[in-house]
Amino acid sequence: MAAAVKAKMIVDKSFRIAEVDKRIYGSFVEHLGRAVYGGIYEPTHSTSDESGFRNDVKELVKQLDVPIIRYPGGNFVSGYNWEDGVGPVASRPRQLELAWRTVEPNEVGTNEFFKWAKDIGSEVMMAVNLGTRGIDAARNLVEYCNHPGGSYWSDLRRSHGVEQPHKIKTWCLGNEMDGPWQIGHKTAEEYGRLAVESAKAMKLIDPDIELVTCGSSSSTMPTFPEWEATTLDHTYEVADYISLHQYYGNHDNDTANYLARSMDMDHFIHTVISTCDYIKAKKRSKKKMMLSFDEWNVWYHSNDADSKIDPWSVAPPQLEDIYNFEDALLVGSMLITFLRHADRVKMACLAQLVNVIAPIMTENNGKAWKQTIFYPYLHASRYGRGVSLMPVVDSEKYDSKDFTDIPYLDSAVVYDEEGDALTVFAVNRHLSESLELTVDVRSFEGYRIVEHTVLEHDDLKATNSPAGEKVSPHNGGNAKLDDGIVKAHLGKASWNVIRLAKSQ
Repeated sequence: MAAAVKAKMIVDKSFRIAEVDKRIYGSFVEHLGRAVYGGIYEPTHSTSDESGFRNDVKELVKQLDVPIIRYPGGNFVSGYNWEDGVGPVASRPRQLELAWRTVEPNEVGTNEFFKWAKDIGSEVMMAVNLGTRGIDAARNLVEYCNHPGGSYWSDLRRSHGVEQPHKIKTWCLGNEMDGPWQIGHKTAEEYGRLAVESAKAMKLIDPDIELVTCGSSSSTMPTFPEWEATTLDHTYEVADYISLHQYYGNHDNDTANYLARSMDMDHFIHTVISTCDYIKAKKRSKKKMMLSFDEWNVWYHSNDADSKIDPWSVAPPQLEDIYNFEDALLVGSMLITFLRHADRVKMACLAQLVNVIAPIMTENNGKAWKQTIFYPYLHASRYGRGVSLMPVVDSEKYDSKDFTDIPYLDSAVVYDEEGDALTVFAVNRHLSESLELTVDVRSFEGYRIVEHTVLEHDDLKATNSPAGEKVSPHNGGNAKLDDGIVKAHLGKASWNVIRLAKSQ
């Protein structure tokens, strides 16, 4: 039998990257497919509350402890009139929704979604329509949501039964405006001008809001990164974050190459940071632009099925990727990438939350169940809060079709100072050999191993379903700590969470 590949790390509490902003564990609910209707909202379901929202779905979302959720889109928002989704439900219009070519019944809108988010303990990241609309609609929505009362739009909210303002803090200035597919697509100059003027009006109503300006829809866009440079020339001083979006797939069934795609994400982040810092220097600004990676995931399984859906139905099964085990490994590596960039990536939204390229799936009037990607997201959200540390890593490497010098070990470390806990997240990218890991944690005196959680499966293509979970974690990892050195064998192609805590 071949010897295990080797990797070693040195972890020291003084090697700090930054405090992890819990909002990197955010998600996204768009009026698309069955994300809302048949997903979070299904009045006929046996578990639904008095407002029509599924309690079984709520319970799964609560397990993930999602701190912020982007809403209502996505491509959807670029043709959305927010006024259609407020007021008496019976009088709301049914609209042709052009982004995904469906019918939007508007049974769920701003107030219903905000109440649902509050029920699950999440904040809302609200997006405004800078596609078919602009400054006026954006400022009116801020007034409706955030102004206490005594004005037209705030009093309209109160007349709709919502006495207290929602106080939504985070707002997206449109969605993917660089994309030719976007309703109201704009050039960088056009978007930059509209975004800065919308931002000014929105902040005049509520100076305490924070704004996300649109970055590129992916690192493969022909306008990247010139789009960032041009738009930030306008929005740098009014925006607090710039967005990044990226999805990956394994179309050519090359798993070794696929699992390295988080390196592309890392390069994307570095390039956007460089562009932001160039504009900062150009403007002689004291402000540091932060990043909101507010759409990210694996997305490719459902492409063929989506092409066969007839238009103009309500909540068809769109973008319903069924994720396999290797997808969970890549999702784990993408989360690791965010942790390693905790100094600049302050928000991130797994797109999306329920049914649509999602960790949670539902059957109409049936079960809610967990996809394979649910678990790395759960583990990172639960244990990845604290200070992100920079481990010194020495790992054997491999090359693939698109990447060179890919470390077999992909890892991040989070130190919870308040709870005296240390968590090592690790992916073994090797497809046939275990990885012999050594972690020097001598700066954490008096610590012990709490558990070593593993997500692994012999079949990279194994999936979960309503009938049962083929892919789920176990606590049978073999990590041991002796004289400040952790030793563990990470199984081939596995996601690992090694948790340590100070002995009481």
